[in-house]
Amino acid sequence: MADFDQHISQRFDEELHDIRSMVLAMGGLVEEQVANAIKALQSGDAELASETISRDHEVNGYEVRIEEECIGIIARRQPAASDLRLVMTIIKTVADLERMGDKAVKIANMALAIDHGAQGSNHALLRDIEGMGKYALDMLRRAMDALARVDADAAIEIAKGDEMLNQEYRSAMRRLITYMMEDPRTITSAIDALFVAKAIERIGDHARNICEYVIYLAKGKSVRHLPLDEVAETWQGE
Repeated sequence: MADFDQHISQRFDEELHDIRSMVLAMGGLVEEQVANAIKALQSGDAELASETISRDHEVNGYEVRIEEECIGIIARRQPAASDLRLVMTIIKTVADLERMGDKAVKIANMALAIDHGAQGSNHALLRDIEGMGKYALDMLRRAMDALARVDADAAIEIAKGDEMLNQEYRSAMRRLITYMMEDPRTITSAIDALFVAKAIERIGDHARNICEYVIYLAKGKSVRHLPLDEVAETWQGE
């Protein structure tokens, strides 16, 4: 009986390892999608934008497969405590990753829609996109690394960085509104740029969500509605 229990436990560990590997692979794909969408926007590369859009089904495929695996584990294994937290963290994480993939598609569609013939004006309108994009991608990359290591301390520091991205978005919005007021001919392009900036800001929000799931996984406590400065206090003294 002991050998049978050990076999069941080993198989369960393998299943958990497999879904962890899949969610990290999904994170890598989403990171690539976002990076390519922003690159296509800045360079006017219609082929890269179209490729990014066409690969969205891969992101969706990961989401469906991982969710099915997680539901299967819950039904078969009835995991408790930390194992259940891991499964729930992964379910929530893939939902946020899928939404980031949707934002990448939105940016890629903007890359196809924007008139890249007006290079001078577009360069000014898109001046904030590169910096915001790098920051959001860094948040995503570090959030997935924190998930892989179940590092709550890293997660809280990454989550705090979301406010910096929010500030960059607000600055970009003010600049774009100024452009529209000074030159009504830029209104259409400026609105497109504003949608892109908002999409990137939302990617940062989703990265922050993943960080909050990591804290839940590591500490067993939900911090989603706590001010970030108070989050670490919830596990001090443990």
